[in-house]
Amino acid sequence: MHKDVKVRNLFTFLLFIGFFRSGCSQSENYQVLFGDDWKKAETFEKENRSWIEPLLAKNHIPYKLAIAVVFPELVRYSALKDKMEIGLLKTLYVNLGNDYADFSIGIFQMKPSFAETIRDESSTYLGRRSGITFKNSSGYDDIKDYRKSIIRDLEDPESQVIYLISFIQICEKKFNLNRLDEGRLLKFLATAYNFGIDKKALEIVRMSDKKFFSTKLITNDKYSYADVSLFWFTHQMPEM
Repeated sequence: MHKDVKVRNLFTFLLFIGFFRSGCSQSENYQVLFGDDWKKAETFEKENRSWIEPLLAKNHIPYKLAIAVVFPELVRYSALKDKMEIGLLKTLYVNLGNDYADFSIGIFQMKPSFAETIRDESSTYLGRRSGITFKNSSGYDDIKDYRKSIIRDLEDPESQVIYLISFIQICEKKFNLNRLDEGRLLKFLATAYNFGIDKKALEIVRMSDKKFFSTKLITNDKYSYADVSLFWFTHQMPEM
């Protein structure tokens, strides 16, 4: 390994250790705070574990870690699913792209831009051994067909799990996360999931305690997405 690459990796590792705390940055009880929406998210997790866990295990992804990353979105989905009309947004996205309509879809509240990034970066960071392949935009004669395929994926719960697996595997390789302990790893992954993996590692680290997450369409109440993930991870998940 080239000297400057070693230095960069060491610098990144020290940044992770210096900026991240394993525990929550605040003492909120999110289970109480989100009430029925939290309970609905927990119910979904328990009812769907039987098919989600084998998919994760097949790809060597710890179930508890993966669900913690997306658990805030399960809460948000429970809170907003009856209030969202996305038919028009789908049409805008298919015809004009994510610059004009980039909206959350499905159980894990994934956006078209997220799926596009996963598809693009999977060719760089996921090898054939992963068994996960995506068809990029260059494989379609019409860009609208590419966008339609993304909508279909995001409306299918199993496909969303595949995107989640890909996201975690890409992050592990792209950001060299193997030295992080469990708590710091979760905070990084949760922040990256909410903030974007197209950002630099330091940008993601600095965002970990920022309060931008909400389960309401219009509100001044914002929370740290990573804190909500970590709260479920440490308080709500039953022992294996």
